[in-house]
Amino acid sequence: MIIAVDEAIPYWQQAFSTLGEIRTFSGRKVQPADIKEAEALVIRSVTRVDAALLEGSSVRFVGTATIGTDHLDEGYLEARGIRFTNAAGSNANSVAEYVTAALLVVAQRRNWDLSKKTIAIVGVGHVGSRVLEKTRALGMRALLCDPPLRESTGDHRYQFLDDVLGADILTFHVPLTKTGRYPTYHMVDHALLDRLSPGQYLINTARGAVFDCAALKARLEQSKIEGALLDVWEGEPQIDYSLLDLVDIGSPHIAGYSLDGKVRGTEMIAEEFCRFFKIPFRWDSESVYPKPLGLRSAPGSHGQDALRSLVVQAYDILRDDANLRALKSLPGEKAKAGFDRLRNEYPLRPEFRHYMAESAGSDSLLNSKSKGLGFQVAVPDPHMESV
Repeated sequence: MIIAVDEAIPYWQQAFSTLGEIRTFSGRKVQPADIKEAEALVIRSVTRVDAALLEGSSVRFVGTATIGTDHLDEGYLEARGIRFTNAAGSNANSVAEYVTAALLVVAQRRNWDLSKKTIAIVGVGHVGSRVLEKTRALGMRALLCDPPLRESTGDHRYQFLDDVLGADILTFHVPLTKTGRYPTYHMVDHALLDRLSPGQYLINTARGAVFDCAALKARLEQSKIEGALLDVWEGEPQIDYSLLDLVDIGSPHIAGYSLDGKVRGTEMIAEEFCRFFKIPFRWDSESVYPKPLGLRSAPGSHGQDALRSLVVQAYDILRDDANLRALKSLPGEKAKAGFDRLRNEYPLRPEFRHYMAESAGSDSLLNSKSKGLGFQVAVPDPHMESV
């Protein structure tokens, strides 16, 4: 069996090399000839899968190691009888940790007490529910917005977008859709932005086109909202660097790029592949994870500052911001290539669960919040290896 695999998918060798003949390709450059003889196709979100790519091929299975499926022509795949699957939820915790780090860093810059902030979580699926857990650990009050979930469950905790627009911070975790009762394409547009106040803040880690980025840029230039943070951009990998200049933190679509999330994504697709082709699944992914490392809060730090000092040691979000800003001076094609390089060569970060957090003293509240964010917690131990 021939399996065509995007060469940038982490750990594809361990997951797929024993299951068939592997033929790798570049996700943005793949051509029909590259996959014509393959029975299975394993991709990322950068590859559009439709008739133009698959017609005349032998492909019977398509697996995307991503949460989203907007790059798949699902109608075509269903009509052709091609099994397709995604890795729903695989990087949910990674995105939630990204949002946690972002909130703590921006809070320091803007002198926020997060426990006094209200956050609206727009989209309460795999990612949004994890963001809810983290923001609760931060002491924030959360409003939940998810009309489809409200309709399917009858639970009125899940409100409409109009109901949560008064929140201090709005963070978006929705799929990109253009049809249906609740399309998300440009859901943050001129009209919605006009309803926000100068004290409100926006975060997008979903898909770039969930925001009308031209409208957002205009509001930021006019100081009509307090600020914004973007991990995703319209037109990737060719992004608007003048918009990057206006946001607090920008990153190259890597919020979900934790080691754990990538391993889970690859593992989920490999498991479904084996299920479809009735092949035993044998990869033990635990061997790729690091041994726990110790972290200590900064000496003399307390409360939110101490928590931030732990989080930024585990994940330095400002490094990702700096790496993206470094592309601004490059010519267009080199900047595009640089954006893809930052994603394809991203040093996968271990999630918080791989760190043993130590407070500088006996701080039960800090320990409780650290646990709530996912860290292991220990009393100070001078013999623990630290980073």
